[in-house]
Amino acid sequence: MIEEILTLEKVGNKGFANRLTTVEEYYFSTKLRQVRQMISEGKPVLNMGIGSPDLAPPTRAIEAMVQALGDEKAHEYQSYQGLPELRKGIADFYKSQFDVALDVNSEILPLMGSKEGIMHISLAFLNEGDEVLIPNPGYPTYASVTNLVGAKSVFYDLKEENNWMPDFEALENKDLSKVKLMWINYPHMPTGTNGNLELFERLVAFAKRHQIILVNDNPYSFVLNENPISIFQIEGAKNIALELNSLSKTFNMSGWRIGMVSGKQQFIEAILKIKSNMDSGMFYGIQKGAIEALKLGQEWFDSQNRVYKRRRELIFQLAEKLNCTFDKDAVGMFVWAKLPFEIVSSEEFIDAFLIEKNIFLTPGTIFGSNGEGYIRFSLCIKEEKIQEAIDRLD
Repeated sequence: MIEEILTLEKVGNKGFANRLTTVEEYYFSTKLRQVRQMISEGKPVLNMGIGSPDLAPPTRAIEAMVQALGDEKAHEYQSYQGLPELRKGIADFYKSQFDVALDVNSEILPLMGSKEGIMHISLAFLNEGDEVLIPNPGYPTYASVTNLVGAKSVFYDLKEENNWMPDFEALENKDLSKVKLMWINYPHMPTGTNGNLELFERLVAFAKRHQIILVNDNPYSFVLNENPISIFQIEGAKNIALELNSLSKTFNMSGWRIGMVSGKQQFIEAILKIKSNMDSGMFYGIQKGAIEALKLGQEWFDSQNRVYKRRRELIFQLAEKLNCTFDKDAVGMFVWAKLPFEIVSSEEFIDAFLIEKNIFLTPGTIFGSNGEGYIRFSLCIKEEKIQEAIDRLD
């Protein structure tokens, strides 16, 4: 038995990949273990940190999925490119919501969530040593995936005094000779800053000038946002840009894992080469449900946003109780708030708040160094629970 243990340890020590040293376990993966442990001990923890929609998916999507289970080919391997009617549904959605025309057969690739698209895109375009422009603050997966594929993360600042927009003068002063990819994300997570066509025009021009592939991660367009936009509304953007999107936030289908990447044929074909070697197609029933969800119109978005507006007003009250400042015009399913003091770090504040008040919030620092001094509230929690959090501060 001792010899067997020693042998296994030797194999393990020899076999771990060097790339594991470039990343850490995802913050929420570790923090939620603590939250679950506290709950198991009987503590009344309110989780206001995670952006996982708690509202129900569309009824017609669920019904379509259930009905599809009886179809003859429902349980077979599916096409790597998704059902033709799903790609058509995505194209119709982009046309109706963004007035953007996408070719059903060559410019759309369904994904098992847009998060996997970040990996697929990185594997398709990045070589070891290539550089990637990543927003600070921004979604942590951009940097972790960049590191995993052996490329180098080059962070560009987003700051409150510039309304969380890129500083183009600072970007132009960087050495961009090795930069191959640039991640952008508007509406922005975590700050909730909305994008606009003027910003996208400048970004597309910047990317063209420096021969950088621009990737717009666009999953928050329809949450508390009256003006959804796509990077492809900019003339010539398809020559240099890709766009990720997802049904997770828009249709409360985060656990279904449905997303898509759009762009010109050459880009999509490159991503498909990666994807086709990493999965065996999306489950048929989920695709059928997605098709129905994508048919929903403004009434669906309005009904969701009525709920989020009520929740956001309560979150504002909670943030004010903590003497935080925030932008009431921000969009998306989070409230990004600035702490009123600099004595303690964001993570120290969050840890103390969790222990003292049994309320879990997200520290801004997990999104980058420019998140220091900020915290993030999620709107994915029922109104009575937010009110309970407010009452705990009285």
